[in-house]
Amino acid sequence: MSSTAVVTRFAPSPSGALHLGNARTALFSWLLARRHGGRFLLRIEDTDTGRSLDAHTAALVEDLHWLGLDWDLGPGSGVPPAEWRQSARRPVYQAQLERLVADGNAYPCYCTPAELEQSRHEQLAAGRPPRYAGTCRALSVTRQAEHLAAGRRPAWRFRVPRGERVPFEDLVHGAQSFASDDLGDFILQRADGGPAFFFCNAVDDALTRVTHVLRGEDHLANTPRQLLILRALGLAAPRYGHVALLTGADGVPLSKRHGSTSVRDYRAQGYAPEALCNHLFRLGHSTSEHGLLGPAAMARCFDPAHLQRAPARFDPVQLTHWQSLWVRSLSPAQAAAWLGQGALGSVPGERRDAFLAAVLPNVTLAEDARVWADLLFADAVTLEPEAARAIAAAGPAFFARAAAAVGAGTDVAALRAATGARGVALFAPLRAALTGRLHGPDFGALLALLPAETVRARLLKYAGED
Repeated sequence: MSSTAVVTRFAPSPSGALHLGNARTALFSWLLARRHGGRFLLRIEDTDTGRSLDAHTAALVEDLHWLGLDWDLGPGSGVPPAEWRQSARRPVYQAQLERLVADGNAYPCYCTPAELEQSRHEQLAAGRPPRYAGTCRALSVTRQAEHLAAGRRPAWRFRVPRGERVPFEDLVHGAQSFASDDLGDFILQRADGGPAFFFCNAVDDALTRVTHVLRGEDHLANTPRQLLILRALGLAAPRYGHVALLTGADGVPLSKRHGSTSVRDYRAQGYAPEALCNHLFRLGHSTSEHGLLGPAAMARCFDPAHLQRAPARFDPVQLTHWQSLWVRSLSPAQAAAWLGQGALGSVPGERRDAFLAAVLPNVTLAEDARVWADLLFADAVTLEPEAARAIAAAGPAFFARAAAAVGAGTDVAALRAATGARGVALFAPLRAALTGRLHGPDFGALLALLPAETVRARLLKYAGED
């Protein structure tokens, strides 16, 4: 693979939120280009005017930037939309269609939707796979004129050569070969003048000199059609790699039934882009690197040869693992900037560094830190049921002795000596009284974080004193 010639692209349709599967495809394509010092293109495939919205494009661009992906050609790159937006490239597709027509590789099709559906029904009833029957493939000029006079507007179909094999080497699935007779003459341009996906997608890849296309395996069957188009036009075809789909824990492709499925969903929940990218990087792509990787390190480690053929399972537990690693990689300043005033507002300024040191090992999302800030610095502590039981089991005398030992610089050893308790018998009731919970940050760190008067007051509450 030439290091200087690699050009990849991500070509989404702006018809909704950026799905996790598409985000992974974008990441893999970006990593392949950056690994080889090549170019990464963002193309907006918005020829479906009924579903493509500018708001979706803007959200898509924002989500990709949030993930840390940049591009060399696309929205905001300083080039006109006719270079990257398909709806602005109709003249390009028309010119290429006219070339195909002139060379006899495309023809007008006047079949109505009802006629096509009837043909499909008859083929299925006869036990044959449905494909275009070639009704208009050899239509006479006279018959074409009659259809036009009757008000029928033609679609344009590609004339698939008969009796051929269409072979190619897939970057993921290896050697592939399709019989041209199984393809059927497919649509290049709809009757309303809109170009079909097979056509404009292939043309744009060739004209922008894309060398490698990574896309979902649901496009695998599209590839022979696009190779035939490019061969007929005399244009160079990219190398294709079809990435396995993402599934939920049940093995079913991700959908809303699995909960959050878009990048925007996880942004809203507070996950970091570094965490999401590290998880996506390892979904269907094997690597010997087990630690948290930055973008440059991921690019160095990415290899299409390591893309797996089996479906990859998106695991929220693993995403939480990467989020936790990312949180623990933050410096105090970075953590404070990430959490912001919303999570740190109740923490006294002089205690923020100590608070961060104490709670970050137990934090996954910013909301977790806010909860601990409220627990530790609120006027009153709300007990969980298990915490209340631990306090009752310890008894008032335990808390009276513990409170009497509290002073400036009090540590765990002093409380152990004062109460005579050890292990769970010591830590469970103390933690319950101070935080209302039985689990959480290191108890010694919490003890050092809280003012002595706060610790004493919370212990005395359960010693029968105020």
